[in-house]
Amino acid sequence: MLKSQITDIFFDLDHTLWDFEANSKLAFEKLLKAHRIPVSIDDYLEVYEPINRHYWEVYAKQQKTKTEVKYGRLKDTFTALKIDISPSLIEKLANDYLDYLKKESVLMDGAIEILDYLKDKYRLHILTNGFTEVQSDKMRLSGLEFYFDLMITSEETGKLKPHPDVFKYALKKAGTLAHKSYMIGDNFQSDVLGARNVGMHAIHFDPGDTSDVDFKIIPKVKHLLEIKAIL
Repeated sequence: MLKSQITDIFFDLDHTLWDFEANSKLAFEKLLKAHRIPVSIDDYLEVYEPINRHYWEVYAKQQKTKTEVKYGRLKDTFTALKIDISPSLIEKLANDYLDYLKKESVLMDGAIEILDYLKDKYRLHILTNGFTEVQSDKMRLSGLEFYFDLMITSEETGKLKPHPDVFKYALKKAGTLAHKSYMIGDNFQSDVLGARNVGMHAIHFDPGDTSDVDFKIIPKVKHLLEIKAIL
């Protein structure tokens, strides 16, 4: 595929352009301090992070609702930490966390530079599984909004990546075709295979170099600026 034949690039947001781990830690530090929760941030995250990953996995399979994810991941964390917190406070903490989170603005290294490089060459879009009301604020407050024509959330389709309907909806909304488009994301199943299954090109962003990808079939980059060699 020649670069000249590509018209549109879809980026995942969390863990790809927006540094979720760094921003989540900052948000939880403020949350725990504001509510005087008796646990250190490191001890909290050690328990929370695997629980959160599990909730997102079942959410992607549509086995949990958004409300269940927001509440359950905190409830399970406090239970595991043996911290007694009322259901009403957990609900408040769940909402406050998202409010804190969307105001943080740490980006992945090279994010702005690669977007500056790509913006005049292609139409850029965000395609994310994240909660719509949170993602739009993240985009605006982190300075990413300027670079993108569209921000598309899977919630708009009632399904989640890697479901093919999400990618087909995004392509239709962007007014483009699969073979003229790339998907770039950190999640091999949700972003890369999901895109490939509808005929899109894909780049796996894998800063930890954790996946075994056949580079002849699917390009993988460990740093965002390596995308320049592909696009």
